[in-house]
Amino acid sequence: MLGAIADDFTGATDLAIMVRRNGYRVAVAIEDHDPGAQARAGLDALVIALKTRTAPVDEAVRASRAALGRLRHWGARQVYVKYCSTFDSTDQGNIGPVLDAVADELGAERVVVAPSLPANGRTVYHGHLFVGGDLLEHSSMRHHPLTPMTRSRVADLLRPQTPHAVAELHHETVRQGPEAVRAALAAESARYVVVDTIDDEDLRVLGAAVADSPLLSGGSGLACGLPARESPADDWQSVPDTGRVVLCGSASATTGRQIATAARSQPVRRVDPRAAVHEPDAEVDRVVDWVRAQGPGRVPVVYAAGEPADVVSEVDGQPVAPAVEKVLALTAQRLVSEAGVTRLLAAGGETSGAIVRALGVGLLRIGPEIAPGICWSGAVTDGGQEVALALKSGNFGPDDLFTSAWDRLA
Repeated sequence: MLGAIADDFTGATDLAIMVRRNGYRVAVAIEDHDPGAQARAGLDALVIALKTRTAPVDEAVRASRAALGRLRHWGARQVYVKYCSTFDSTDQGNIGPVLDAVADELGAERVVVAPSLPANGRTVYHGHLFVGGDLLEHSSMRHHPLTPMTRSRVADLLRPQTPHAVAELHHETVRQGPEAVRAALAAESARYVVVDTIDDEDLRVLGAAVADSPLLSGGSGLACGLPARESPADDWQSVPDTGRVVLCGSASATTGRQIATAARSQPVRRVDPRAAVHEPDAEVDRVVDWVRAQGPGRVPVVYAAGEPADVVSEVDGQPVAPAVEKVLALTAQRLVSEAGVTRLLAAGGETSGAIVRALGVGLLRIGPEIAPGICWSGAVTDGGQEVALALKSGNFGPDDLFTSAWDRLA
């Protein structure tokens, strides 16, 4: 079995999509949830979704080690550490410390570093990470509130995070094929090797070259190069449609365009940041009542920030982001338990994690792909309700996502 450790919930489903494309029967376990021996026996791959991307370093390492221990106990023969395709991290971590811990446990002497996801414009060329046509440092990630990315060379981002050497393997070698890549990696003395990958063919070459490695690391793109399997078709089915809602905590430009596009045909409502901080329960009441008032056939969109002017960091000295995240999570919980909503789309990694936790979901069954990096998944809440969830990274998806995503459940 392939075991994977993802540093947030949207990244976990992103990776599971890629693995599923290659014929793997795959599911996502939320944090320390154990799917049980019978469920695990029907899987070729299991992704453990953590919420460690911006956690304190010691906490991220501890949670990742524990996840690794569970995966090995459950029979994982290869482990994949999944991080964001924009390498979200600071000089302290958490990518480097987590990789160090997992590599030490597995005795991995050489570990590729491959954040590329060409389908969403993330590529690495001569060691530099690009977002579309821009270097990472010139993209919107430069202004990320928690992990501002002010450099683009992946090795320069990773070196401060690890005591181990970091090397590069450039595109000229990758284009020579798997054997050339395998030989170059074997000749390298550095533990970590950043590998150029600018398209899916490069990822297939790299995947073939590292197919027998005990530890893989990257964004979700590297998974498209894993050896294909011919597993039995899964029996994924959606739940009946008795209510839909979109809940957005992301303040990204992509999510802003998605909100604006949805607003042309669907009702939208912004969470009041002051109310979220000072009277969260009352704000949840208002949002739930508003969603329920929209009636059948509508897709209400509740959001934190639709444009840059909406972003508020603090209210009376208190942080707004976690307060809004809590409002959105409690709103999801009540809409499912009280209003019969069965289909939810969450935008933003932190928001997705909070919603999944609030619903008490332990396992996600991966369903149809909506767009690169986004899929529908099936889950059961701790109250026993079956729901369909789509967890979206803030920067992913087409502009019409909030109105078109539901077509994949038809």
